[in-house]
Amino acid sequence: MAQTGGGWARRAGLAGAVLGVAAAGAAAGMAVERLTVHRAVRRRAWLALDVAAPYGSLRGTPGRTAADDGTELYYEVDEPGEGMPEGAPTVVFSHGYCLTQDVWHFQRAALRGTAHTAPPMPALRAVYWDQRGHGRSGRGPAGEPVSIDRLGRDLKAVLDAAVPEGPVVLVGHSMGGMTVMALAHHHPGYVAERVAAVALLGTSAGGLAEVTYGLPAAGARALRRMAPGVLRTLAARAELVERGRRVTADLFAGLVRRYSFGSRDVDPGVARFAERLIESVPVDVVADFYPAFAEHEKTAALAAFGADRPALILTGDRDLLTPREHSEVMSEALPHADLVVAEGAGHLVMLEQPGLVGDRLAGLLARTIRNHGDTAPPHRGGDGP
Repeated sequence: MAQTGGGWARRAGLAGAVLGVAAAGAAAGMAVERLTVHRAVRRRAWLALDVAAPYGSLRGTPGRTAADDGTELYYEVDEPGEGMPEGAPTVVFSHGYCLTQDVWHFQRAALRGTAHTAPPMPALRAVYWDQRGHGRSGRGPAGEPVSIDRLGRDLKAVLDAAVPEGPVVLVGHSMGGMTVMALAHHHPGYVAERVAAVALLGTSAGGLAEVTYGLPAAGARALRRMAPGVLRTLAARAELVERGRRVTADLFAGLVRRYSFGSRDVDPGVARFAERLIESVPVDVVADFYPAFAEHEKTAALAAFGADRPALILTGDRDLLTPREHSEVMSEALPHADLVVAEGAGHLVMLEQPGLVGDRLAGLLARTIRNHGDTAPPHRGGDGP
């Protein structure tokens, strides 16, 4: 029986990897890597990177709150100490699918004053949280489907607990940006009263069912048709699939690079950090969340972020998951927003080009503080409609 289970694990892991390779078109690159670098050497290098790299090591004051269905949500708060302007906003960061709050490592360092930005990053209070099923947050009730609307309600619970008063700046990447849009859809009164600025990075307001992932049209259609069933099958044997993941680690690393970054010149420590983040999310959580993206449509919700507050839309021009065109559509719906296209960057633009992202966020925050200044009125913690 043990041999049968192990064989199933390898087959399951390989099935998932093969599906991903078809989506990524990365098989050729991985074959070359196998020929040029011995697997054991690579794994020793990965271990050294895991030990030495500082990425994801920044921690804040922990906090926990409950979503409206009882799911425990974990967040951390970074207090700036001295120098925070009067009436300054709290910056709240929402991460993407198969990531954790640690993906904001470079932006967190910049807000702590340990990384240079132009203009300089202001000293502000910041909140980072883990989406349900990710990082240190709990999972939702068994059998309850995940939706982007549900994630928007989770964000509201975190805001009520971590930022009960005062202005906020919402920063969201990928699924985190969709979460911010869901908040705006369900709580436009809260956005009007409390949200001083918004930044949407590598995300989409809808139309994700049409994304080709860099494949020919026929391949993309086949992937969309197969992926939900394959993921459900793998999720049903989650423990064995996790073993299979280890068997297919080389393929997985290639897929992460293909879909996370637009350039081959990414710091190996950063690339390995992205792998560790994605590896940390159980396959059944991956499967639970996947169907939510095809249903996501929140273009109209962008109107809640009216022209009276700063807004930033930032994307990589080589993003295969939320392509540049999706940011351009959001820019049409939010015409006063600054649209920034990072040349040569992929989906994890905040890791690949942290200098550009830091500079643009610093500019957004500086404009927000100027808008509020020392005369900013008190903000209530009310829910709004």
